[in-house]
Amino acid sequence: MPLLLHPAWPLLLGATLTFRTLRRALCRLPLPAHVRSDPLRTWRWHNLLVSFTHSIVSGIWALLCLWQTPEMLVEIETAWSLSGYLLVCLSAGYFIHDTVDIVVSRQARASWEYLVHHVMAIGAFSSGIFWKRFVGGGVLILLVEVSNIFLTLRMMMKINNAQHLLLYRVNKYVNLVMYFLFRLAPQAYLTNFFLQYAGQKTLGAFLLSILLMLDVMILIYFSRLLRSDFCPERVPNQQHKDKFLTE
Repeated sequence: MPLLLHPAWPLLLGATLTFRTLRRALCRLPLPAHVRSDPLRTWRWHNLLVSFTHSIVSGIWALLCLWQTPEMLVEIETAWSLSGYLLVCLSAGYFIHDTVDIVVSRQARASWEYLVHHVMAIGAFSSGIFWKRFVGGGVLILLVEVSNIFLTLRMMMKINNAQHLLLYRVNKYVNLVMYFLFRLAPQAYLTNFFLQYAGQKTLGAFLLSILLMLDVMILIYFSRLLRSDFCPERVPNQQHKDKFLTE
């Protein structure tokens, strides 16, 4: 079947439009006073609300997929389920939506790290979406969204200047634990798998290259997180106040 006629395209379009509609709905919610006074913070807040919703849905969904189809933990290339496939399509739609949102809002320069991440994620998901291979790997990667729930909550509190709250102090420790369990651990597991798999097939080498780049980004983010929340005296002054990734 020609790629342009693949039945996955309507799923991707539907997922993208779903997140676009969700953003419009979330924009109707009242804004915190500190956020409302700054147009850039307003855009960040709305963007993070969509990200927060996606993380809750896809993080819980990924856990349910692994519970329903535990062979995905071992048969990373061949294990498949309709639920896992739809999850991968939904998340790809979110990354497409967020990419468009960043570019249209003229935040590409400040958010280039996110754009690079989204392009790599969409590329990695394409094998599962169009060829139904590595759907299990896609579900495992999406365990990161469990960690993102707490990471996004942290960023929203920082944007709202709420670092003094008890919730922020509790969340920073929970966030650290979740980062290890649902971001670093699955990434290390998948990297080890693809290091063994890459020499066997071309697709494995392609996915390994994406995974290694994501590994570097995750370690950089982790160092920023530790420096910001646990060694704040070492955080340099921001040269770009419009930088999307709030440390």
